[in-house]
Amino acid sequence: MKTLHIIVTGRVQGVGFRFYTQTSAAENELTGWVKNREDGSVEIMAQGQSGHLEVFLNALKKGNRYSKAENVSVTEKRDSERFAAFEILY
Repeated sequence: MKTLHIIVTGRVQGVGFRFYTQTSAAENELTGWVKNREDGSVEIMAQGQSGHLEVFLNALKKGNRYSKAENVSVTEKRDSERFAAFEILY
């Protein structure tokens, strides 16, 4: 089980990117959360198996048809809390 803290910049707000992220997380059996940040980026905490996280990261880089991820910054978190589901935070 790994936990990743992810910041995505680009055209990722107002284009359904959080919903896309939540759907991709569910498809990959991940838990955690996604939220918009005031600077226009999207912040994600994702938890799951390494292989599933890799597929998820590739999906984030691709984005949905309306978004354009310019940069995906990933940091592994140690001793993170456990999440029960993948939620959109407001």
